Amino acid sequence: MAAVLGGKRLFSGIQPSGMVHLGNYEGAIRNWVSLQSGHESLFCIVDWHALTQRHDPEGFRERVLDLAAWILAAGIDPDRSVLFVQSDVPEHLELAWYFATVCPMGELQRQTQFKDKSQHDPDNVNAALFTYPVLQAADILLYRAEVVPVGEDQVQHLELSREVARRWNARYGDFFPEPRPVLTPAKRILGLDGGAKMSKSKGNGIALAETPGEVWAKLRVAKTDERRQRRSDPGVPEDCNIYSLHGIYTPDPRRDELGRLCREAGIGCLDCKKVLAENLEAAVGPVRERHAAWKADGQRLGEVLGDGAARARALAAGTVAEVRSRMGIRGGPLGGGA
Repeated sequence: MAAVLGGKRLFSGIQPSGMVHLGNYEGAIRNWVSLQSGHESLFCIVDWHALTQRHDPEGFRERVLDLAAWILAAGIDPDRSVLFVQSDVPEHLELAWYFATVCPMGELQRQTQFKDKSQHDPDNVNAALFTYPVLQAADILLYRAEVVPVGEDQVQHLELSREVARRWNARYGDFFPEPRPVLTPAKRILGLDGGAKMSKSKGNGIALAETPGEVWAKLRVAKTDERRQRRSDPGVPEDCNIYSLHGIYTPDPRRDELGRLCREAGIGCLDCKKVLAENLEAAVGPVRERHAAWKADGQRLGEVLGDGAARARALAAGTVAEVRSRMGIRGGPLGGGA
């Protein structure tokens, strides 16, 4: 990481909880690629966080490797950034326990994501889901990260991380920085239903792995501006989910032209979708090919993750050693003898 040591340390994580879709790609992974050259960057596949939801143990490891392959295919450079799996660095859990001793219950009860997920799946309101933000704080502060790229829905969790750092520092002495958010430039990407954020759980997304034919089958029936019942009806492109995707995948001036034609009823929704399908394939097709190459070279993929875990643990061990010392805890890693 010598090439980027002059930049601030950056941490971000992503869950291996299902298919990697356009929302993940634009909202997180693609943003990581643009940030990695200017920061000392650590990117983590947070598999422990994914355990808060029901999962298939047989396919879980494969999803972790698949996600790693997508991250590398998108352009994360393992020579410039640290890419690793959370469960390969046990210090995350140890620090989370220490942070739990200074994190007020009231702060956790106010977290909107816990409320939302509890309502979405009321039969799975587990303790880990409630304490999820404490582990998230440990993920970030374990590396004393100063910068955290987040979407709007994660700002509250990051503020909790800042609060945990303040409370721990006040009790044991100044050590942890208060990480600042860097909002992703991509706006919230709506699903093809046009009414909710693109989500694995809602099944309203386009997976990066899907073929052009599979993508077209979804786009063809995707919701558009409800004002356009017929081709001759003028539309409001800013209210159309398909046009919002054009904002990402169709360059100017073609995008502006499509907006004008929509307002003037000069193009039908189906033709507009065909243009999007072509541009989407031009952008995502090469990533899909690189992903296949990474998956085919399992040994190299394992080496990248192993090296990333070793580099992450070298940083994590120093943090935990200092925390133990300040909190008066004797012994080695995870309770080993002195």
